[in-house]
Amino acid sequence: MAIDIKAPQFPESVADGSVAAWHKKVGDKVTRDEVLADIETDKVVLEVVAPADGVLTQIIKGEGEIVLSLETLAIFETGAAALTSAPAAPVAESVAATATTVAAATASDLAPSVRKAVAENQLDAAQIAGTGRGGRITKEDVVSHLSTPAPKAVAAAPLSLAVGERVEKRVPMTRLRAKVAERLLSATQNTAMLTTFNEVNMKPIMEMRKAYGERFEKRHGVRLGFMSFFVKAAVEALKRFPAVNASIDGNDIVYHGYHDVGVAVSSDRGLVVPIVRDAERMNLAEIEKNILEYGKKAKDGKLSIDDITGGTFTISNGGVFGSLLSTPILNQPQTAILGMHKIQERPMAVKGEVVILPMMYLALSYDHRLIDGKEAVSFLVTIKDLVEDPALLLLDL
Repeated sequence: MAIDIKAPQFPESVADGSVAAWHKKVGDKVTRDEVLADIETDKVVLEVVAPADGVLTQIIKGEGEIVLSLETLAIFETGAAALTSAPAAPVAESVAATATTVAAATASDLAPSVRKAVAENQLDAAQIAGTGRGGRITKEDVVSHLSTPAPKAVAAAPLSLAVGERVEKRVPMTRLRAKVAERLLSATQNTAMLTTFNEVNMKPIMEMRKAYGERFEKRHGVRLGFMSFFVKAAVEALKRFPAVNASIDGNDIVYHGYHDVGVAVSSDRGLVVPIVRDAERMNLAEIEKNILEYGKKAKDGKLSIDDITGGTFTISNGGVFGSLLSTPILNQPQTAILGMHKIQERPMAVKGEVVILPMMYLALSYDHRLIDGKEAVSFLVTIKDLVEDPALLLLDL
């Protein structure tokens, strides 16, 4: 029976998408839930899977073409009859076709980040040993494969480029990258953005993690990180300074009675900000589990529209890449964003003595149209005080 393969249902905030890649060709046999194509939108990459066992008989929308919500992408023939209807090929061609099908099936099972790594390094997925669930290939498997020394060739391959030749390569931006660029430029042009800085002593939290980290992991099944402390501290500070948790809508100020904290995550396709919703109701373990789950989804390209929609405040941690200081850009329509940075040991004057302490610079970028300098500085000092004395969070002081 022939059925239409349609694009997923897009939310109201997404007008359209484009076909990023087809993982199957016309005539290929596929099994149920096997990935047929990737649809790239302004926010996420959505996978189109086979509804049943069958054969892909026609592709209507090619790679790069624009598709609308629920628009037909291809025609699919279901049932065992479709799988056996193709004429038998000669033995030699059958062997070659089998190898091609195995390679295609292997490639289709890869997560988007793994597919990108395989393509960029021009690797054959069939030659990479998978250690993931069900023999799937993970990004670590690709890295391990690349680190394995290749056998020496008998003769050196000729250079593909002349010595000294200057090469340029022009490729289109992904829809996600283009959307991020558009939003960042809009934030710098349409807001009165200002950044204030402070520094925080990380020694108290580091000592707490050292003392209780192992017990915390055994009890909750997740490691105790720094981000959960900053999320809790930010939520408490947002309660005290509601304007920082607000947004501007035209000439109106919208005050939010909830605290949905976005945590900026870098993915292979660009920057995404999954939302930890109702963070004020969560404990440290629940926040850590949320962040860990979002990190895995971002690496595998599995974030949904709902995961990254909304948010009243954002935290960005450039310190994971070694950044010592930066000025984060607002995530509109939010009016503030907190930037965390690298922990660096520095000599500090404490009670008249020089002490080496692990310090971190904090940056708060805010929209001066709504938030005054006094509020911004007080907000950042509140986060600093709560992080330097975590007991204040527990005692609600």
